[in-house]
Amino acid sequence: MTLSAPRSTDQPAAPGAPSPDGGPGAPDLPFGGPHSAAYARHPASRATTDPDRWPDVARLPAPAPLRAAIARTLLKRAFARLPLRIRLGDAPAAGTGPALTVHDPDAFFRRIGTGGLIGFGESYMAGEWDSDDLPGVLTVLAAHVDELVPGPLRTLRGAWVRRRPAADRNSVSGARQNIRRHYDLSNELFAEFLDPTMTYSSAVFGALPARPEELAGAQARKIDRLLDLAAVGEGTRLLEIGTGWGELALRAAARGAAVTTITLSAEQRDLAVRRIAEAGYADRVTVRLCDYREVAGAYDAVVSVEMIEAVGAEFWPAYFRTLRERLAPGGRVALQAITMEHQRMLHTSRTHTWISKYVFPGGLIPSPEAVTREAARAGLKVTADHGYGEHYAETLRLWRERFAARADRVRELGFDTVFQRMWELYLAYSEAGFRARYLDVRQFRLAPATIPAQPDAGGERPAAVPAQSAAEEARSGAAPGPTTDDHHQGVCR
Repeated sequence: MTLSAPRSTDQPAAPGAPSPDGGPGAPDLPFGGPHSAAYARHPASRATTDPDRWPDVARLPAPAPLRAAIARTLLKRAFARLPLRIRLGDAPAAGTGPALTVHDPDAFFRRIGTGGLIGFGESYMAGEWDSDDLPGVLTVLAAHVDELVPGPLRTLRGAWVRRRPAADRNSVSGARQNIRRHYDLSNELFAEFLDPTMTYSSAVFGALPARPEELAGAQARKIDRLLDLAAVGEGTRLLEIGTGWGELALRAAARGAAVTTITLSAEQRDLAVRRIAEAGYADRVTVRLCDYREVAGAYDAVVSVEMIEAVGAEFWPAYFRTLRERLAPGGRVALQAITMEHQRMLHTSRTHTWISKYVFPGGLIPSPEAVTREAARAGLKVTADHGYGEHYAETLRLWRERFAARADRVRELGFDTVFQRMWELYLAYSEAGFRARYLDVRQFRLAPATIPAQPDAGGERPAAVPAQSAAEEARSGAAPGPTTDDHHQGVCR
């Protein structure tokens, strides 16, 4: 499954038209709202879904009556307790709160019974359910995630979840492929919903709720805080791991820094180089197509913004080792990371999720504990730590609203209805995670520790260095993969 987007050929079916497997065609949307309005012109259905592009959306999973029945029973019981307005097929709506309308209950429960949360997401992509307030529904579900399945049945979780594919490992070659599947979709696509700075990470607003016209300034505020954490100024030798589209490098160059910024996305590199040249900073900024494991040199500051989530737990030691080894004496690291609670991280690390299948292959959101432990093992200590998850919820809301408003333009770019529904679900799903405090975003400052990072010659490990790495803990139970290519040293271009 890749995210490349061929020119769209799907056409909306007539309302109620049957699909080949007996499901409904383009559904009626009984509840109004900002989400349903965005896709009423291009409703999704399995009948119009490209089976080569979206095989697991176009086709229902093989029948599994017992699993579907269990999913139906558990979810109907959970829905009855949650502050949601639920409508299943032709049955009357029940409950109060954000509306979740299931157009095809049989397909909905069949997918969830077979695939769990992956099936839940694929059912949305197929148009089998909708909502008048998608982030509202998902926020309720995220806030009550531990109540959806009774405690005694959680031990059977392994029967529903899948291991992450070994092919998604972030070895040097694997990381390049995984990054291409997301960030090389199209610069034009990202420009449709990002602000003019093309910054794809959480902003820091002056006040909440945020207004659309404040987003670019809030992104500048976030970047300036990170540059301040790393003490970037005139003459600073700065390494940025994860270029994005170049805004942080531009602002660092404006301070007088000499910037080396690396990315694995050719699309991002090309646009970043152009933006930097147009701003007149080509003599201060070097953009390289390069893996973090391949970069060399010593720097006064290293900044990495929401890049650790794409590293994968297996490679956290290499990532933090790179941060430490690239620092010159007296240097600092400024790191921005999405985080989640540690036990949730461990569960997620062993699970192939809808996000890892369709949006961010190979990635894992770390816990604050994992950041601290991996940093300590690499010889770094956390000297500042600040969270502001509510600002990410607002950032995502603004992106989602802008994306929905530009549905026709996105379609003109070649992204079909299934892709658009997938992308809005991704944005709403992420927004809900921050609103429910399931997720957070944090800015860390790291500095070299005064204790050695590795055991001494006698094999004793200093007490301040964790005996087990967070990477080892997260990797336990994960699908094994090949060990070659993990520490490949290539040439940055």
